Amino acid sequence: MKIDAIQLREVQMPLAHPFETSFGVTTGRRILLVEIESESRSAWGECVAGEHPYFSDEQVDTAWMITEMELAPRLLEAEISSGRDCPALFEPVRGHRMAKAALENAVWELDAERQGIPLAKLLGGTRATIPCGVSIGIQATPERLMETIARELAAGYQRIKLKCKPGWDTQIFAMARERWPEILLSCDANSAYRLDNPGHMAAIESWEQFHLLMIEQPLWHDDFYFHAQLQRRINTPICLDECIRNRRDARAALELGSGKIINIKVGRVGGFTEALAIHDVAQEFGVPVWCGGMLETGIGRAQNIALSSLPNFSLPGDVSASKRYWAQDIIEPEVTVSPEGTITVPTTPGRGYAEQRDRIERITVRRRTLRRGNAVTA
Repeated sequence: MKIDAIQLREVQMPLAHPFETSFGVTTGRRILLVEIESESRSAWGECVAGEHPYFSDEQVDTAWMITEMELAPRLLEAEISSGRDCPALFEPVRGHRMAKAALENAVWELDAERQGIPLAKLLGGTRATIPCGVSIGIQATPERLMETIARELAAGYQRIKLKCKPGWDTQIFAMARERWPEILLSCDANSAYRLDNPGHMAAIESWEQFHLLMIEQPLWHDDFYFHAQLQRRINTPICLDECIRNRRDARAALELGSGKIINIKVGRVGGFTEALAIHDVAQEFGVPVWCGGMLETGIGRAQNIALSSLPNFSLPGDVSASKRYWAQDIIEPEVTVSPEGTITVPTTPGRGYAEQRDRIERITVRRRTLRRGNAVTA
């Protein structure tokens, strides 16, 4: 397989509703999309790097630069057989996993198109539908949060995840659990707590009473050791997110006992190849995984659906409907969730959702096209 051209685009999309985490409030997204062309076919990838280097050390401008100067030239000058060849091709470039994932995932999608099979099947997926949860950001008031939870439960979502931080945690968990005693309820701290803070630890230990499905990444974003200490102090499963960058991290964390669940975000780990390897390591340890969201457009969301069809994605993920985030998505049909809280995995070749080129053109604010033969690897 030879890639003839790679087009980089930055699109800008306002969120349907502000989304607040412990990092701050997001009202709109600058998103790097890549389109690769090969023998009259094209496929797309989405870089999930944010506007600021808060979740990770990447952001959209660094991703653009590294893709244009390093990654795209390497891909254009190579001859590859599948997406699994991309990690070795990109290995000389340290880090920049979200930029790498955008290109690698596009290659997987292109390969599925060439073979005439669904992307889910190419990845090894076995599910016809996937269970869906929803991630709810920090709200203006606890009452507003309760209204939001009620609306999402009415929409059918099977799991409610609440973003939390010190001062926005115990009270809202208590309110939610009192009103809905039986729902699957979890929280995501985005590394906002510290093991050496007595107030933080007293709060986390008190959450046992709420029977949470999991506490996601409560401590430092790059830590296994202290998460293992915390997991020994509480019964509630810790879910590891930011600190799992690859299969080696997953194995080390699980051997240490740092958590009992892993959130796999394909952009965070550098692409489908590493995501599949982490899935397999977790399955070996008997640890369930689920697919986390990064405020993706429909392109990234469709690829998350395909990944979530693998057998060990046994917990409801954050792959929710397009309309939760966008007034208008860039795919058709948009991603929808059934009243039972599931998404049907596409059975058509490739990602299963067509890109809306006219819509993408309207929201594109910059672009660059690189072609085979004109790119020089540094």
